[in-house]
Amino acid sequence: QVTLVESGGGSVQPGGSLRLSCTASGSIYNFAGMGWYRQAPGKSRVNIAGITSGGSTIYDDSVRGRFTISMDNDKMTVYLQLNALQPEDTAVYYCTAVSVVTMDGTTYNQLWGQGTLVTVSS
Repeated sequence: QVTLVESGGGSVQPGGSLRLSCTASGSIYNFAGMGWYRQAPGKSRVNIAGITSGGSTIYDDSVRGRFTISMDNDKMTVYLQLNALQPEDTAVYYCTAVSVVTMDGTTYNQLWGQGTLVTVSS
C-alpha cells in the first residue's frame, strides 16, 4: 500500500511564503510523476503544478513565477514552495502521485494525499 502524507500548510499574510511537503511511503518501484492540486472553498480541484520523475515541471498560469515544485526522488518527497501568496491562494492543497508501481507489481493510476490547508489573509 502506498500513502501520501502532506505537511507545511498554515496561515500567512499576503506576500508571505510557505513550503509544502509530501512524502510517499510504501514499496514503490516506479512512478511517472507527482504534483499538487488545490481546491478553494466552493470551487473545483485544480491542478497547479506537476513534476515528472525525470524532473520536468509544469505550472498553471495562476501560480507560474510564484510557486516552485521540486522533488527528491531518493526520499520520494515532492515540495511546493509558495511565494508572494495572495488571498486567492487560500485553498486546501492536495499532493498526488501518478502511475505508481509497487514492488509487488500493484499499479495505481493516481494517488492522493489528505490535503493541507493554506490560508492567506491579513
